[in-house]
Amino acid sequence: MEWFLAPDYWLSRLVFQRALAAIYLVAFLGAALQFRALIGERGMLPVPWYLERVPFRRAPSVFHFHYSDRFFAGWSWAGVLVSAALLAGVDARVPLGCAMLLWLLPWVLYLSIVNVGQTWYSFGWESLLLEVGFLAVFLGNDKVAPPIVVLFLMRWVLFRVEFGAGLIKMRGDECWRKLTCLDYHHETQPMPGPLSWFFHHLPRPVHRVEVAANHVTQLAVPVLLFTPQPVATAAASLMILTQLWLILSGNFSWLNWTTVALAVTAVDFSPLTGARHFAATPLWYEVVVLAVAAFLLVLSYRPARNLLSRRQIMNYSFDPLHLVNTYGAFGSISRLRLEVVIEGTADPLPLADSDWREYEFKGKPGDLRYWPRQFAPYHLRLDWLMWFAGLSPGYARPWFGPLVERLLDNDPDTLRLLRRSPFPPDSPPHYIRARLFRYQYTTWGELRATGACWKRTYVRDFLPPTRLGDQAEQTPRS
Repeated sequence: MEWFLAPDYWLSRLVFQRALAAIYLVAFLGAALQFRALIGERGMLPVPWYLERVPFRRAPSVFHFHYSDRFFAGWSWAGVLVSAALLAGVDARVPLGCAMLLWLLPWVLYLSIVNVGQTWYSFGWESLLLEVGFLAVFLGNDKVAPPIVVLFLMRWVLFRVEFGAGLIKMRGDECWRKLTCLDYHHETQPMPGPLSWFFHHLPRPVHRVEVAANHVTQLAVPVLLFTPQPVATAAASLMILTQLWLILSGNFSWLNWTTVALAVTAVDFSPLTGARHFAATPLWYEVVVLAVAAFLLVLSYRPARNLLSRRQIMNYSFDPLHLVNTYGAFGSISRLRLEVVIEGTADPLPLADSDWREYEFKGKPGDLRYWPRQFAPYHLRLDWLMWFAGLSPGYARPWFGPLVERLLDNDPDTLRLLRRSPFPPDSPPHYIRARLFRYQYTTWGELRATGACWKRTYVRDFLPPTRLGDQAEQTPRS
């Protein structure tokens, strides 16, 4: 079936597959390095505890059959190895059926992790990686030309990512309609990057242009993905440029990088690369691809209806396999940056003049002179959730008390998630407290005078001085 094939997109597929393999590798690496403190047997939200309450049908995962920290670590590192093999192009050197199984493997591995990850894995980029990773199974390898059906399903995902984000903004915070959201966003976003301070200090007219351009890219340009070439290529290229701008302005895990990879599948490189000939496509492959495409289109009904709904929800999976999802981000924008600062003291009693020492996080603002680093596409899960804790104590109730317990115990797995602990490994603090501060970027003059990129103002106590055994006290104050 000639209509089934799109040989001109062989380079688009190749770039996409290598980019997706790299994203998978980062995701599995993060899981392997962070899980013990977050969801391990002695973690803040242990997987065994979660599995006692949630049945397999709601959260399909291999860990329903067996869980241990050693098994989870092996599972995650297996994902790293498979991803590295795909990044090296092993799928291009094996028969088509083996390549499909090879791409299915990281999807199965990561699905099991996401479905037991609880609040640490509750964000849109997790579902996006799984949805796109499932489609990658049917994209073929160097043995066959890319199937146009799968390429258009990729565009359908990209459309929902961009159009959904655009609609949630227009339906949400009025600052998006007034073009003023970026007066605040670069300062109040979850995890600033090394250039965020400079983005914040751009002239306000530039911020208006940024917002207006964002609306065009998310609400008008996505429709052009389904038009003939070269219009679709131009639309995808504009999306890539917009995503690269977002990558420069902050740390958003692999959300932007996955969106860039998706957009590449809509770019026609054939004017630059010329034609390439492929072997005949096996009939079984065509049947499988068409059957899967029909199934995914049926599953698309609820996400599509959600786009048209006045009560649009974002970053939601309608099925436990995360095959077709809704997306969107920053429907509302925080005007203030409220940060939870955790401190400990070795004093036997927490007096007013006690020596309180601050814990420093890798990505979350703390030390006023510590310039934000670039971490994305790597995702610092604890740092990200700490931003939500500053928005409302309710976001932190399930895990903040366990975090405090582990800091009081100098738990090495937890301390590895931090940039610096103020206490030696063999001398844990006697008490932990948390206070809420408003953080603001310094001005150009303040930066030159003090060398600090942040300034802060005390707001209120978040958690009173707490020691091990004070279970009732380890609840953040509303």
